[in-house]
Amino acid sequence: MRTLVIINPNSGKGRAQTIFKKIEGRLFDAFGELFIAVTSRPHEVAEHLDKAANADVNRLITLGGDGTNHVVLNALAERPHLKVAYGCIPLGTGHDWSRSLGMPEDHHEAVDWLAQARPVPCDLGKVEYSNMQPGGKPSTHIFLNIGSAGVSGEVDQRVNRTCRRSSLTFLRVTIATLLKYRPQQVSVFCDGKEFYSGSCYLVVVANGQYFGHGMWIAPKALINDGMFDVILVEGMSRPRVLLAFRAVYRGTHLERKDVRHTQAASVRISSEDGPLKLDFDGEEALGQDLRFAVIPKAVNILLNPSTAAIRRDAT
Repeated sequence: MRTLVIINPNSGKGRAQTIFKKIEGRLFDAFGELFIAVTSRPHEVAEHLDKAANADVNRLITLGGDGTNHVVLNALAERPHLKVAYGCIPLGTGHDWSRSLGMPEDHHEAVDWLAQARPVPCDLGKVEYSNMQPGGKPSTHIFLNIGSAGVSGEVDQRVNRTCRRSSLTFLRVTIATLLKYRPQQVSVFCDGKEFYSGSCYLVVVANGQYFGHGMWIAPKALINDGMFDVILVEGMSRPRVLLAFRAVYRGTHLERKDVRHTQAASVRISSEDGPLKLDFDGEEALGQDLRFAVIPKAVNILLNPSTAAIRRDAT
């Protein structure tokens, strides 16, 4: 098998290329012939994937964060003819997707983990919405991990504008945002039936389990069951929402009466209060009238079934 390695030089606090040099030999020992691409722009990723198709590459590994996953998966979705097994070595601020896979955070151990992994067909999420940043233009995104609307989009916006980030950045920014954020009126339909209508802090449409640097927002989500896990945090007082937020790290927030949970293959979200701030795998957006749909078994993910959050009888 031929392997393309895509490196996002902005990931890992700008240390991606240094980290790659430390693990390059280990990658070669594990996977043999490597094609290396250093790029951080979406159009450059697309160009490298086109070259990979001509070179008969059948394995793709990225060194980057959840945002890198987002860019690569959207480019792959536009190239259904390119059949590759996809794996990642997490370097970004959040690296929440790798948590759902049970992947080690140590980079050398991550290479060893990938060497023992096998491709498993997993789901992707697709969202269509009116993108309000360019004036209501229809937009489509593919997401691997989580799409959400509400306070998470505000958190993304603030984190992405933070020059110096640490392991506590998401925690600090989330608390500061919750203290000021005003819930919006939303209507949410799951598989065509009304799920909720009212004041809301957050709606999460989850394929993976984690977001926001370790928040266990969707503890029951499986990445290959053909369903989203939908989590909604109702409007409530700030003291109560801070208590609900604290429970997210333990995954016990689903036990609260003001946090709703269901599963669905399609989700529609709209707001009476104007555009919603959005988050797709850590990438911020602003939109209205969101329509989510699961794309079952759309991508072969390199993973270890013994550690990943997957449906076992579907592997």
